[in-house]
Amino acid sequence: MDDPSIVTLLGSIIVLIIVSAYFSGSETAMMALNRYRLKHLTKEGHGGAKRAGKLLERPDRLLGVILIGNNLANFTAASLATLLALELLGEQGVVWAPVICTIVFLVFAEVAPKTIAAVYPEKVALPSSYLLQILLWVCFPFVWLVNGVANRLLNLFGVSHDEASEDHLSVDELRTVVHEGSQIAGHHQDMMLGVLDLGKVTVDDIMVPRSEIIGIDIDDEMDEIVTQIRSIQHTRLPVFKEDVDRVLGILHIRNAARFLIDGELTRASLLQETTEPYFVPENTSLQTQLIKFQQEKERIALVVDEYGDIQGIVTIEDILEEIVGDFTTDLAATSIDIHPQEDGTYLIDGGTHIRLINRSLGWELPVDGPKTLNGLITEYLETIPDANVCFTLKGYRFEIVQIKDNMIRTAKLSVVGMGSE
Repeated sequence: MDDPSIVTLLGSIIVLIIVSAYFSGSETAMMALNRYRLKHLTKEGHGGAKRAGKLLERPDRLLGVILIGNNLANFTAASLATLLALELLGEQGVVWAPVICTIVFLVFAEVAPKTIAAVYPEKVALPSSYLLQILLWVCFPFVWLVNGVANRLLNLFGVSHDEASEDHLSVDELRTVVHEGSQIAGHHQDMMLGVLDLGKVTVDDIMVPRSEIIGIDIDDEMDEIVTQIRSIQHTRLPVFKEDVDRVLGILHIRNAARFLIDGELTRASLLQETTEPYFVPENTSLQTQLIKFQQEKERIALVVDEYGDIQGIVTIEDILEEIVGDFTTDLAATSIDIHPQEDGTYLIDGGTHIRLINRSLGWELPVDGPKTLNGLITEYLETIPDANVCFTLKGYRFEIVQIKDNMIRTAKLSVVGMGSE
């Protein structure tokens, strides 16, 4: 080992192993970078992130300079290792040199640095971007030549680096990113997911159905109308004549307050305070409807079907609840439609929306068919059932409690295995 030539060869091989490890680790780290975090760091003015992002705009050139440097180091080290083996082992060194080189380079120049780079991509890639950019400038003619030959070869197989997929997330992919975001607070995460789901939900999924619309019939006695206005909890009411399909306008209770105070409320003055009703199709997505509410400066809309018949009412508050959640702390305990029982079951009104049940109780009843509990049960049974019929669907137990006017008025629901059987 005192021979200067042997020491020089050994030292050169060690240096080349380090160089090869640098290129191997840089390759893995650059390709493992989170592109969206990289863009975030770039906006914050991080120099390394800017350089890394610039290099990744042309991955063929980046890989070109990395692989040129890596292969040059590997082949040079292999040649020097063969000379060193001949010095130490004689002709047998020709046999042992490839074996030893493969093991050493595999461990120290490939597996170990690439593993570190995969675990800490930013810590490796961002500092490496400085040197890689310099090497790209220095070796650009050679890189350009190698890339030109490789790209022409790829073109023969219909592959082009210009067709590489761009960093654009679809809604479903973004939903997965938000759902997996461990640093996003639970409520904020739910709100973001609610926004993303607006495009999948239509107004007829959340509207107050026609049978539950509360409005003012202009033909009622004035005393009844006044009593209704004084006791109503809603801020806006449809005003109609005999039937909700003959709607005359929308009344803001605040506008009727001064007439109530003065005791001068008449049908004519009531109608003067109404605004034109706003109609929307029942299959409008919540995302679209929220924008329309904003554009039209409206807060309440009457939902109509393809024949123009009114099917229900939707408000901007209903849409906001899909984003931020319900404005009550325990909807299951406060909803007039969902009544918790001591045995863990729930008595639920048949007209309750399936989405409301799922949101209130954290259940997963199917929502791709009927919108209400009554519709779900009758679709499953394919008939109007008799009372006390029980069945299990999707892991939930249904028991019909009350039927009236060919409609399920009340049903008892529970998760299979819970409640009394």
